[in-house]
Amino acid sequence: MFAGCGEQKENPFFAGEYNTPFEVPPFDEIDNEHFLPAIEEGIQRHKAEIEAIVNNPEEPTFENTIVAYDKAGEMLSRVNSVFGGLRSAETNPRMQEIARETTPMLSAHSNSIRMNMDLFERIEAIYEQREEMDLDQEQMRVVEMYYRDFERSGAALSDADRERLGEINERTSMISLQLGENVLAETNAFQLKLETEEDLAGLPESVRSSAADAAESAGVDALGIVTLHNPSWIPFLTHSERRDLREKVFRGYFMRGDHDNEHDNKDLFAELMQLRLEMAQLLGYNNYAEYFQAIQMAEKPENVYDFLYELWDPSLELAKHERDQMQEIIDREGGGFQLESWDWWYYAEKLRKELHDLDDAELRPYFAIDNVRDGNFMLANKLFGLTFEYRPEVPVYHEEVEAFEVFDRDGSHLGILFIDPHPRPGKRGGAWCGTYRSGSYENGEKIYPIVTIVMNFTRPSGGQPALLTFDETTTYFHEFGHALHNFFADGRYSRTSRSVPRDFVELPSQILENWAGDPEFLKEYALHYETGEPMPEELMERLISAQHYGQGFAMTEYLAAAILDMDWHTADHGGNIDVRAFEDQSLNEMGLIDEIQPRYRTTYFNHIFGTGYAAGYYVYRWAGVLDADAFMAFKETGDLYDQELAERFRKYILAENALRDGMDAYVMFRGQEPTIEPFLIQKGLQ
Repeated sequence: MFAGCGEQKENPFFAGEYNTPFEVPPFDEIDNEHFLPAIEEGIQRHKAEIEAIVNNPEEPTFENTIVAYDKAGEMLSRVNSVFGGLRSAETNPRMQEIARETTPMLSAHSNSIRMNMDLFERIEAIYEQREEMDLDQEQMRVVEMYYRDFERSGAALSDADRERLGEINERTSMISLQLGENVLAETNAFQLKLETEEDLAGLPESVRSSAADAAESAGVDALGIVTLHNPSWIPFLTHSERRDLREKVFRGYFMRGDHDNEHDNKDLFAELMQLRLEMAQLLGYNNYAEYFQAIQMAEKPENVYDFLYELWDPSLELAKHERDQMQEIIDREGGGFQLESWDWWYYAEKLRKELHDLDDAELRPYFAIDNVRDGNFMLANKLFGLTFEYRPEVPVYHEEVEAFEVFDRDGSHLGILFIDPHPRPGKRGGAWCGTYRSGSYENGEKIYPIVTIVMNFTRPSGGQPALLTFDETTTYFHEFGHALHNFFADGRYSRTSRSVPRDFVELPSQILENWAGDPEFLKEYALHYETGEPMPEELMERLISAQHYGQGFAMTEYLAAAILDMDWHTADHGGNIDVRAFEDQSLNEMGLIDEIQPRYRTTYFNHIFGTGYAAGYYVYRWAGVLDADAFMAFKETGDLYDQELAERFRKYILAENALRDGMDAYVMFRGQEPTIEPFLIQKGLQ
């Protein structure tokens, strides 16, 4: 367990190597008060390492400049990986205070390095001589990537512009931090009390039990509560007969960060957009989207818009058809009202039962969380020969977290995997994969990764294990795919270990979702949690037939958010920004129907608060074209676990991921560029 606070102990970050199994972070020894001094010391050590490179009297060489820079900052990286991981998965007020103190400190430190002209000149000297330096493919790649990093960080700007860019970086880092904290606060602040039997109308026993357990855990005197965590609000909207309560819950969800209170995000986000635009223009781009996409597979915003709108029209048409079918149910039942966004889940479930005779409650017993986990392990074994062993002796940061040792096909150690499955007040929403240590090499010796997958899945309740929805199941496979990418990435340098374009990085995750819903593999892992029997053929056929169901809504709400993201990052934001008005105009111009909200509204769009997916939320569907085509390659062999193809996928997509541009890597695996048809078929759009 993460110690959190208490009696001051010796700071484990100063010890160098951790004295723990597999050198995982000693979570049971780490206090909140360890972070600040360790970050401060890490910054000082990193500065000294950079100064040593800059002041080296010898001529710049690949070893004394590129390799030295690549290896610098080890302590700071080690502390930040733990602090960042815990701040997302197990935060507390003291950690948030420390983050507010260290964020500008770290931003200023990063600026001082990326804008260090003496360091840039050494890297530039090697870049200009790289063709004559007898570098191998990876060495050439790392030189080019670092040179590009410095260019994109403003190293070649004038002194005045570099100073201004540094100010922008420091301010945007603080804004991003505050935006995320506001969303977490708004999420945790909402509770809908279920106080009477009438409030529970329509809820299956599993949903009632979960709501009751949530009330007990929160110390609330009620039959149950509904929160804004996905395993709570989505089942409630799906099953509750109380339309008034559905509206309260959904309004609570889509109005987060937009209440004109202390946690309001509108002004902060407007400032972020203005600063990002200024930053991009300082660097010679028209807007932030141009800046971001210049190094992606998409290359430029026009290509992104063309792609999104190619999908938009058929998706919206399908969504309108779904809406009309649900309105027919309302009218047939004498509802006397028009479908609204808070009605969509409820009537979509009714329509699914009508069209496919499929009830979520029928499916859940076959997706017990341990069975889904073991299904992921089984798939990794069938494709790549991996095995997994539970390691209870490994320290974890919360009692719900499990640690597994991962073994390669030959039985050798491949890394450690943490699995953190359920929502908590200290955990941000969504699901993600991260690392407490990335894989790399030190003096030719492999440093094995420590990987974590963090989710917010349905909890155990009513004496039953956690029984997942099929959506949660596919999310599990998705994050596990990211974990495999981390385990297999085999770059010799930090900069070339799992470093791919953002619109390529979702390929390794999304491809596993295809196996999750394939009937051949479902037979092996979708076992009833009580009897151990596989899912009956008849139920499986209904599940498969329903996989296209609801794709109009799913695609439209996603594409609306992706287009909104692009609109924000391509607009010329002059003067004051009215966030609500801008968002309304964007949604109106794309033609989004009133009955659907975008998957993320601006004020809780966590993906674009930081730089990872800003002007890049489109990447999930861009990579969807890749993953559908790649899975088709396996289907075409007649063997879902074709070993030759799996090894090519491991080599070119996962292991050597940073050696080539994204499309070049894909062609090395597939033998041809992808086509969009498998994706359109997969989503029911063709």
